[in-house]
Amino acid sequence: MPVNLKFLSLGVLVFQTTSLVLTMRFSRTLKEDGPRYLASSAVVAAELLKIGVCVLLVFKDTGCSLTALITVLHDEIVNKPMESLKLAVPAGIYTLQNNLLYVALSNLDAATYQVTYQLKILTTALFSVSMLGKRLNIYQWLSLVILMTGVAFVQWPSDSVDSAQKDLSTGSQFVGLAAVLTACFSSGFAGVYFEKILKETKQSVWIRNIQLGLFGAVFGLMGVYVYDGERVQEHGMFQGYSCLTWAVVSLQALGGLVIAAVIKYADNILKGFATSLSIILSTLISYFWLQDFVPTSVFFFGAMLVIAATFLYGYEAKPAANPSKA
Repeated sequence: MPVNLKFLSLGVLVFQTTSLVLTMRFSRTLKEDGPRYLASSAVVAAELLKIGVCVLLVFKDTGCSLTALITVLHDEIVNKPMESLKLAVPAGIYTLQNNLLYVALSNLDAATYQVTYQLKILTTALFSVSMLGKRLNIYQWLSLVILMTGVAFVQWPSDSVDSAQKDLSTGSQFVGLAAVLTACFSSGFAGVYFEKILKETKQSVWIRNIQLGLFGAVFGLMGVYVYDGERVQEHGMFQGYSCLTWAVVSLQALGGLVIAAVIKYADNILKGFATSLSIILSTLISYFWLQDFVPTSVFFFGAMLVIAATFLYGYEAKPAANPSKA
């Protein structure tokens, strides 16, 4: 059953990441009348939606009993303040990371964003080794290098890119790159920290996500009023929201739950590989549906490298199951 859950969660993560990148980029570059939605408020909305979904899942696990739900939430969250406070660190970092991704996609084209953001795979591996004591052999390290090379080839900018497409990125290249690089390090640290907490305790992953969401919503609201307080007073918290905005919010909320499941049933580096595969799907969708990308031989070579790296890393799990018998 855990094996099935592992691949199911990875598959859903590929879908979620692909859809989120496309819809988020489109929503940040779409020209609309009136004020654009606030990225900081979208982060808070995603956290609140995630909390609501997790409460429903806990409600289901308790036999759909409201009394049992209240008891569980009180016992696991209120009566264990120190356990809950452990989630404040990753919650704050995740909130920062989510805001940075909006900044990045508002200032960078999709290709530059996606390639640079894959540095989080390497940072995750380094934090996994230093914080969790994981030992990666030469083949696993090689797979990381191959993966990064493949992603770079897949997203390598082409000379045939339409200048009109470049005009979509009207922001600062430096600000976008700084946001992505900061998000890479924060993603690696927060992901491994959260993995450590999940695997050291027996608390439900949904309870952990409620704790994470509560802190995330608080930090997110602080960010709203610090950076967008005047605009909120002028046009409201949900200014500029549309169906597309709510789709982005929903996909971001789903991402937190899927990532938690991946961390629980697989590990953080496999999560990175699933995200890398979604880049290929994003590029294909851009070609067939958006028609703003022309695949080249470099793209296909990069795709082969990414797939090969995925199998190379996954191959490690099998030899360990064959202990020698005297």
